[in-house]
Order: sequence, then structure tokens, then C-alpha cells
Amino acid sequence: MFHFSFKGLTFDSPLLAASGTFGYGDEVADLIDINQLGGIMTKSVTLHPREGNPPPRIAETPAGMLNSIGLANPGVDSFIREILPRLSALETAVFINIAGSTLQEYVEVLDKLEKTDAFYAGYEINISCPNVKRGGMAFGIDPRTTERLTRRLRERTDKCLVMKLSPNVTRIEDIAAAAEAGGADALSAINTVVGMGIDIEKRTPLLHTVTGGLSGAAIKPIALAQVYKISRSAKLPLIGLGGISNYKDVIEFILAGADLVQIGTLNFKQPAAAVRIREELEAWCLKNNIANLHDLKGEMVSSC
Repeated sequence: MFHFSFKGLTFDSPLLAASGTFGYGDEVADLIDINQLGGIMTKSVTLHPREGNPPPRIAETPAGMLNSIGLANPGVDSFIREILPRLSALETAVFINIAGSTLQEYVEVLDKLEKTDAFYAGYEINISCPNVKRGGMAFGIDPRTTERLTRRLRERTDKCLVMKLSPNVTRIEDIAAAAEAGGADALSAINTVVGMGIDIEKRTPLLHTVTGGLSGAAIKPIALAQVYKISRSAKLPLIGLGGISNYKDVIEFILAGADLVQIGTLNFKQPAAAVRIREELEAWCLKNNIANLHDLKGEMVSSC
């Protein structure tokens, strides 16, 4: 039904779990056979522990969710000691999502991980988070900074290096080109869209930070457009995400130019969604006599 390889990695499912929506993977082991997934992007790991933003930091919207978690995590040292050994035992591909406030923080986190003997596929570098006060977005909106960071990390690892891109830029193609020039192995797009909500009775914002990241079905058209733009300008493998809710959404992303996809907000409501969607994709491929779903990559027929 599906087969795709790059950077020495082979994927028999196009479905990966998006960072921040699946914990560190093992928390949902009782609800889903994790090894049926194509891979897992872990929750973000930073150099020092982070408590995250004060509540309220999650708010439901009519077609998605606003969040301003603020990259809450135990820090890389605790991650290496307590979490990474469990992840190494998984059969699916594990990508460690790294975030930082400065270029040096990104480098130090990666260096600490590289010194372990743990088994994992690679890294997803979060340069596109809209819900922290500093860092993150600063790296994801400037091509020169993106290229510099990517190059610094590339010099330190032979593992797969995936740069996660933000939609909150003028031209996402320029950021993609910068990551490619810096030596990235792949790109993931998109991260959340900046959004906000207001409680009209209290006249207060729904989030403590006022604005945060909008995810869910509402952003799928934006994500599709950005994936399409990137696929026409960059030569790197592309992981699409943003509002995927069913098998039809997955096929749309592949037709737009994605090689793989990530399931995000849907995981909060349906932790086993990726297994269900994989079954639906297999049925659709069988019905339509498609041997490998990846063969549909970029095969959208233009009406022009």
C-alpha cells in the first residue's frame, strides 16, 4: 500500500504522529499499536526544563484548537535519562523534536543527544513555534538564520535532520530553500497558524498569552497550499501536516507534493486515529488498484 525510503529510513506507512500531540510516544501504548505508525515526532525537548506558559493555554475553536503550551518539557538531561531508553525500544521511526531560544541552545541539545548510544531515526528541529516569547519563530522567519542554524546542526550529526517550517512568513519557499542550502535532509510543514479568541462575557482573551497557535481542520487549506508551494521549489522529502482528519486528507497532501504526513490535533480526540486512517488508505488503494500510495506524489492535475 505504501513504501517510501530516504536517508536510510524506510516507511511502510505514510502516517507519523506530530510533535506535541502524542507526548513522547509511550504514554498512549495502551491505546494504540505504536509500531503501526510510520514514525513519531516527540514532544519538544529543550536545553533546560520548561514549565510552559501559565493557564489558560488551550482553547477549543469551532474547527480546531488554540494552544499556547510554551514548550513545557523536563529538559534534555531528564529526557535522556528517563524517556529516551523507552523510545529506543520502539520499532517505529522516532524523531526527537528540538526547540531552543538561541542557536547555541539548539546546538547543545543536539550535542547531548549525539553523545548517547540510544537508537532513534533523527531530529525534527522546531524553528516555527508561535507560542513562546522568544526563540523558535525568530529562526523560522529569516532565511539567513534558518540556513545558519541548519548548517550548524548538520555539522554535528549524520542522523536524519528535518526542519519544521512556519506558515507565518511571507514566502515559505524562501525558508525551505534556506534549510535545503544548510544541509537539511527533509522538511515538515506546517506548524500552527497564529490565532486568538476572546471570551465576550469576561472580555478577556481565551489564552493567557493572548495569541497562540491554531491547529486542526481549520488550517488544512493553508497547509495544503504551503506544501504545494514547497514541493515545487525544494527537492527535499516533504512531510505535510495541518488539519488532517481522515484518509482523504492524507491523499490530498500526497497529491499536493508531500511524501509523508503527520497526524496532529486529531490525536487528542482519537489517539488511535492513525491506525484507522491507515486501514482506510489500504482499502482505498485496493479499490482503486494503486500498488503504492507514494506513486501519487505531486500528481495533482492542474485545471489550467
